[in-house]
Amino acid sequence: MTRVLAIDLGGTNLRAGMHRGDIAALQMLTHEAAPSTLEDFRARLGALVDEAGEITAIGLAMPGLVEGTVCRWIPNLPYLDGQDLQKLFPDLTVAVGNDAQIAMLAEAVEGGARSLSDALLLAIGTGIGSAVLAGGRIVAGAQGGACSFGWACADTSDIGEDRSGWLERSASGRALDIAAQELSLENGAALIAEARSGNGDAMAALGTPMRSLGTALAGAVALLNPQAVLISGGIADALDVMKPPLLAALQRHLPPHLRQINIRPGAFGSRAGLVGAALAGAAGAGWRQIR
Repeated sequence: MTRVLAIDLGGTNLRAGMHRGDIAALQMLTHEAAPSTLEDFRARLGALVDEAGEITAIGLAMPGLVEGTVCRWIPNLPYLDGQDLQKLFPDLTVAVGNDAQIAMLAEAVEGGARSLSDALLLAIGTGIGSAVLAGGRIVAGAQGGACSFGWACADTSDIGEDRSGWLERSASGRALDIAAQELSLENGAALIAEARSGNGDAMAALGTPMRSLGTALAGAVALLNPQAVLISGGIADALDVMKPPLLAALQRHLPPHLRQINIRPGAFGSRAGLVGAALAGAAGAGWRQIR
Protein backbone atom coordinates (compact mmCIF):
# COMPACT_ATOMS: atom_id res chain seq x y z
CA MET A 1 0.00 0.00 0.00
CA THR A 2 1.26 3.48 -0.91
CA ARG A 3 1.75 5.66 2.17
CA VAL A 4 1.75 9.34 1.21
CA LEU A 5 2.76 12.48 3.07
CA ALA A 6 0.40 15.15 1.75
CA ILE A 7 1.47 18.81 1.89
CA ASP A 8 -0.78 21.76 1.07
CA LEU A 9 1.49 24.81 1.06
CA GLY A 10 -0.05 28.26 0.84
CA GLY A 11 1.48 31.69 0.89
CA THR A 12 0.90 31.95 4.64
CA ASN A 13 0.01 28.46 5.91
CA LEU A 14 1.12 24.86 5.60
CA ARG A 15 -1.10 21.84 6.12
CA ALA A 16 0.17 18.29 6.23
CA GLY A 17 -1.60 14.96 6.38
CA MET A 18 -0.96 11.23 6.18
CA HIS A 19 -2.72 9.14 3.50
CA ARG A 20 -2.81 5.36 3.86
CA GLY A 21 -5.17 4.54 1.01
CA ASP A 22 -8.53 5.80 2.30
CA ILE A 23 -9.19 9.50 1.71
CA ALA A 24 -12.01 9.46 4.25
CA ALA A 25 -9.41 8.50 6.87
CA LEU A 26 -6.82 11.11 5.84
CA GLN A 27 -4.93 11.94 9.03
CA MET A 28 -4.17 15.60 9.75
CA LEU A 29 -0.63 16.08 11.02
CA THR A 30 -0.31 19.85 11.28
CA HIS A 31 -1.72 23.23 10.30
CA GLU A 32 0.91 25.90 10.85
CA ALA A 33 2.63 28.96 9.40
CA ALA A 34 4.41 28.40 6.08
CA PRO A 35 8.22 28.24 6.30
CA SER A 36 9.80 31.63 5.64
CA THR A 37 13.12 30.47 4.14
CA LEU A 38 14.39 27.61 2.00
CA GLU A 39 16.36 26.26 4.95
CA ASP A 40 13.22 26.26 7.12
CA PHE A 41 11.26 24.58 4.31
CA ARG A 42 13.80 21.78 3.94
CA ALA A 43 14.03 21.26 7.68
CA ARG A 44 10.25 21.28 8.23
CA LEU A 45 9.49 18.87 5.42
CA GLY A 46 12.31 16.62 6.57
CA ALA A 47 10.82 16.58 10.07
CA LEU A 48 7.36 15.79 8.67
CA VAL A 49 8.80 12.90 6.62
CA ASP A 50 10.36 11.54 9.81
CA GLU A 51 7.11 12.02 11.74
CA ALA A 52 5.07 10.26 9.05
CA GLY A 53 7.22 7.13 9.28
CA GLU A 54 7.63 4.70 6.41
CA ILE A 55 6.19 6.66 3.52
CA THR A 56 6.74 5.90 -0.16
CA ALA A 57 5.61 9.21 -1.69
CA ILE A 58 5.04 12.91 -1.13
CA GLY A 59 2.29 14.94 -2.77
CA LEU A 60 2.58 18.73 -2.68
CA ALA A 61 0.12 21.48 -3.62
CA MET A 62 2.03 24.69 -4.34
CA PRO A 63 0.73 28.29 -4.60
CA GLY A 64 2.17 29.10 -7.99
CA LEU A 65 3.62 27.82 -11.25
CA VAL A 66 5.04 24.29 -11.22
CA GLU A 67 6.62 22.40 -14.13
CA GLY A 68 7.09 18.72 -13.39
CA THR A 69 8.63 18.73 -9.90
CA VAL A 70 10.29 22.15 -10.36
CA CYS A 71 8.84 25.31 -8.79
CA ARG A 72 9.03 27.99 -11.49
CA TRP A 73 7.23 30.93 -9.88
CA ILE A 74 5.85 30.96 -6.35
CA PRO A 75 5.02 34.68 -5.82
CA ASN A 76 4.48 34.61 -2.05
CA LEU A 77 7.32 32.15 -1.34
CA PRO A 78 10.04 33.25 -3.79
CA TYR A 79 12.72 31.18 -2.07
CA LEU A 80 11.18 28.16 -3.82
CA ASP A 81 11.64 29.55 -7.34
CA GLY A 82 13.84 27.18 -9.34
CA GLN A 83 13.81 24.45 -6.69
CA ASP A 84 13.38 20.85 -7.88
CA LEU A 85 11.48 19.20 -5.04
CA GLN A 86 12.31 15.72 -6.29
CA LYS A 87 15.97 16.41 -5.53
CA LEU A 88 15.12 17.14 -1.92
CA PHE A 89 13.73 13.62 -1.52
CA PRO A 90 15.51 11.43 -4.09
CA ASP A 91 14.38 8.16 -2.47
CA LEU A 92 10.66 8.99 -2.62
CA THR A 93 8.09 9.45 -5.36
CA VAL A 94 7.36 13.18 -5.48
CA ALA A 95 4.27 14.63 -7.19
CA VAL A 96 3.92 18.42 -7.27
CA GLY A 97 1.27 20.67 -8.75
CA ASN A 98 -0.33 24.09 -8.68
CA ASP A 99 -2.74 24.25 -5.75
CA ALA A 100 -5.84 24.82 -7.91
CA GLN A 101 -4.95 21.91 -10.19
CA ILE A 102 -4.37 19.74 -7.13
CA ALA A 103 -7.76 20.85 -5.74
CA MET A 104 -9.35 19.85 -9.05
CA LEU A 105 -7.80 16.40 -8.67
CA ALA A 106 -9.54 16.03 -5.32
CA GLU A 107 -12.88 17.11 -6.76
CA ALA A 108 -12.54 14.95 -9.90
CA VAL A 109 -11.57 11.76 -8.07
CA GLU A 110 -13.53 11.99 -4.83
CA GLY A 111 -15.66 15.15 -4.89
CA GLY A 112 -17.96 17.43 -6.83
CA ALA A 113 -16.58 16.60 -10.30
CA ARG A 114 -16.42 12.84 -9.77
CA SER A 115 -19.01 12.07 -12.46
CA LEU A 116 -17.76 14.72 -14.89
CA SER A 117 -15.29 14.65 -17.77
CA ASP A 118 -15.20 18.44 -18.23
CA ALA A 119 -15.27 21.04 -15.46
CA LEU A 120 -13.80 24.35 -14.39
CA LEU A 121 -12.70 25.03 -10.82
CA LEU A 122 -12.25 28.51 -9.36
CA ALA A 123 -10.47 28.76 -6.02
CA ILE A 124 -11.43 32.21 -4.76
CA GLY A 125 -9.81 33.48 -1.61
CA THR A 126 -7.16 36.15 -1.16
CA GLY A 127 -6.45 35.59 -4.87
CA ILE A 128 -8.04 33.56 -7.65
CA GLY A 129 -6.70 30.18 -8.67
CA SER A 130 -8.23 27.97 -11.34
CA ALA A 131 -8.02 24.60 -12.99
CA VAL A 132 -9.65 22.86 -15.93
CA LEU A 133 -10.69 19.23 -16.33
CA ALA A 134 -11.02 18.48 -20.06
CA GLY A 135 -11.79 15.03 -21.39
CA GLY A 136 -10.94 13.50 -18.01
CA ARG A 137 -7.51 15.14 -17.79
CA ILE A 138 -6.37 18.16 -15.80
CA VAL A 139 -4.96 20.66 -18.28
CA ALA A 140 -1.39 21.74 -17.49
CA GLY A 141 -0.27 23.72 -20.53
CA ALA A 142 3.21 23.90 -22.00
CA GLN A 143 4.87 24.99 -18.74
CA GLY A 144 2.30 23.99 -16.14
CA GLY A 145 0.67 27.41 -16.15
CA ALA A 146 -2.55 26.78 -18.09
CA CYS A 147 -5.88 28.11 -16.83
CA SER A 148 -4.50 31.04 -14.81
CA PHE A 149 -7.95 32.59 -14.73
CA GLY A 150 -7.05 35.31 -12.26
CA TRP A 151 -5.23 36.98 -15.17
CA ALA A 152 -8.37 37.19 -17.33
CA CYS A 153 -9.27 40.76 -18.25
CA ALA A 154 -12.53 42.40 -19.32
CA ASP A 155 -11.26 45.98 -19.11
CA THR A 156 -9.30 47.28 -22.09
CA SER A 157 -8.10 50.29 -20.08
CA ASP A 158 -6.39 48.18 -17.40
CA ILE A 159 -2.62 48.75 -17.45
CA GLY A 160 -1.75 45.35 -15.96
CA GLU A 161 0.44 44.32 -13.07
CA ASP A 162 3.30 41.85 -12.63
CA ARG A 163 1.99 40.03 -9.54
CA SER A 164 -1.76 39.79 -10.09
CA GLY A 165 -4.17 39.95 -12.99
CA TRP A 166 -7.21 42.13 -13.58
CA LEU A 167 -9.77 39.57 -12.43
CA GLU A 168 -7.85 38.79 -9.27
CA ARG A 169 -7.72 42.50 -8.46
CA SER A 170 -11.40 42.93 -9.34
CA ALA A 171 -13.15 39.92 -7.82
CA SER A 172 -11.00 38.12 -5.25
CA GLY A 173 -11.28 38.30 -1.48
CA ARG A 174 -9.05 41.37 -1.56
CA ALA A 175 -11.55 43.14 -3.82
CA LEU A 176 -14.36 42.29 -1.40
CA ASP A 177 -12.31 43.70 1.49
CA ILE A 178 -11.88 46.99 -0.41
CA ALA A 179 -15.60 47.15 -1.23
CA ALA A 180 -16.41 46.52 2.44
CA GLN A 181 -14.11 49.27 3.67
CA GLU A 182 -15.83 51.76 1.38
CA LEU A 183 -18.99 51.04 3.39
CA SER A 184 -17.10 51.29 6.71
CA LEU A 185 -17.31 47.52 7.16
CA GLU A 186 -14.39 45.52 8.50
CA ASN A 187 -13.81 43.09 5.62
CA GLY A 188 -15.35 41.01 2.87
CA ALA A 189 -16.91 38.59 5.35
CA ALA A 190 -18.78 41.48 6.97
CA LEU A 191 -19.88 42.69 3.53
CA ILE A 192 -21.27 39.24 2.70
CA ALA A 193 -23.08 39.09 6.05
CA GLU A 194 -24.68 42.48 5.44
CA ALA A 195 -25.72 41.49 1.91
CA ARG A 196 -27.21 38.27 3.26
CA SER A 197 -29.24 40.27 5.77
CA GLY A 198 -30.75 42.34 2.94
CA ASN A 199 -28.64 45.51 3.21
CA GLY A 200 -29.12 47.19 -0.17
CA ASP A 201 -25.81 49.06 -0.14
CA ALA A 202 -23.93 45.85 0.67
CA MET A 203 -25.75 43.95 -2.05
CA ALA A 204 -24.87 46.65 -4.58
CA ALA A 205 -21.22 46.68 -3.48
CA LEU A 206 -21.04 42.91 -3.75
CA GLY A 207 -22.61 43.01 -7.19
CA THR A 208 -19.72 44.95 -8.75
CA PRO A 209 -16.99 42.30 -8.29
CA MET A 210 -19.44 39.51 -9.07
CA ARG A 211 -20.35 41.14 -12.39
CA SER A 212 -16.64 41.30 -13.21
CA LEU A 213 -16.28 37.64 -12.34
CA GLY A 214 -19.34 36.62 -14.36
CA THR A 215 -18.27 38.64 -17.40
CA ALA A 216 -14.80 37.08 -17.46
CA LEU A 217 -16.17 33.64 -16.66
CA ALA A 218 -18.41 33.78 -19.75
CA GLY A 219 -15.31 33.69 -21.94
CA ALA A 220 -13.98 30.61 -20.14
CA VAL A 221 -17.33 28.80 -20.38
CA ALA A 222 -17.63 29.63 -24.08
CA LEU A 223 -14.08 28.41 -24.70
CA LEU A 224 -14.27 25.18 -22.67
CA ASN A 225 -17.98 24.22 -22.54
CA PRO A 226 -17.66 22.60 -19.08
CA GLN A 227 -20.41 20.53 -17.51
CA ALA A 228 -20.06 22.52 -14.28
CA VAL A 229 -18.14 25.33 -12.64
CA LEU A 230 -17.00 24.46 -9.12
CA ILE A 231 -16.25 27.24 -6.63
CA SER A 232 -13.82 26.51 -3.82
CA GLY A 233 -11.93 28.66 -1.37
CA GLY A 234 -13.34 31.02 1.24
CA ILE A 235 -16.01 32.45 -1.05
CA ALA A 236 -17.70 29.10 -1.74
CA ASP A 237 -19.80 29.42 1.42
CA ALA A 238 -21.20 32.75 0.18
CA LEU A 239 -22.60 31.52 -3.13
CA ASP A 240 -26.15 32.12 -1.91
CA VAL A 241 -25.62 35.90 -2.13
CA MET A 242 -22.88 35.99 -4.76
CA LYS A 243 -24.36 33.69 -7.37
CA PRO A 244 -27.30 35.86 -8.57
CA PRO A 245 -25.23 38.84 -9.87
CA LEU A 246 -22.48 36.49 -11.07
CA LEU A 247 -24.92 34.31 -12.99
CA ALA A 248 -26.77 37.29 -14.49
CA ALA A 249 -23.53 38.70 -15.94
CA LEU A 250 -22.38 35.26 -17.07
CA GLN A 251 -25.60 34.47 -18.93
CA ARG A 252 -25.72 37.93 -20.52
CA HIS A 253 -22.45 37.18 -22.33
CA LEU A 254 -23.22 33.60 -23.42
CA PRO A 255 -25.23 32.11 -26.29
CA PRO A 256 -28.48 30.37 -25.31
CA HIS A 257 -27.08 26.82 -25.49
CA LEU A 258 -24.46 27.61 -22.79
CA ARG A 259 -26.54 29.67 -20.37
CA GLN A 260 -27.65 26.76 -18.19
CA ILE A 261 -24.14 26.14 -16.88
CA ASN A 262 -24.19 24.63 -13.38
CA ILE A 263 -22.30 26.72 -10.79
CA ARG A 264 -21.89 25.01 -7.42
CA PRO A 265 -19.47 24.75 -4.49
CA GLY A 266 -16.84 22.03 -4.47
CA ALA A 267 -17.16 19.14 -2.04
CA PHE A 268 -13.98 19.62 -0.04
CA GLY A 269 -13.81 23.35 0.67
CA SER A 270 -10.51 24.32 2.29
CA ARG A 271 -9.45 20.64 2.47
CA ALA A 272 -9.29 20.22 -1.32
CA GLY A 273 -5.57 21.00 -1.53
CA LEU A 274 -4.62 18.45 1.12
CA VAL A 275 -6.91 15.75 -0.30
CA GLY A 276 -5.57 16.40 -3.80
CA ALA A 277 -1.96 16.30 -2.60
CA ALA A 278 -2.60 12.89 -1.07
CA LEU A 279 -4.14 11.60 -4.30
CA ALA A 280 -1.34 13.10 -6.42
CA GLY A 281 1.32 11.45 -4.28
CA ALA A 282 -0.40 8.09 -4.62
CA ALA A 283 -0.77 8.46 -8.39
CA GLY A 284 2.77 9.70 -9.08
CA ALA A 285 3.89 11.65 -12.14
CA GLY A 286 0.70 10.87 -14.10
CA TRP A 287 -1.66 12.37 -11.51
CA ARG A 288 -3.33 14.72 -14.03
CA GLN A 289 -4.84 11.81 -15.98
CA ILE A 290 -8.09 11.18 -14.10
CA ARG A 291 -9.83 8.72 -16.44
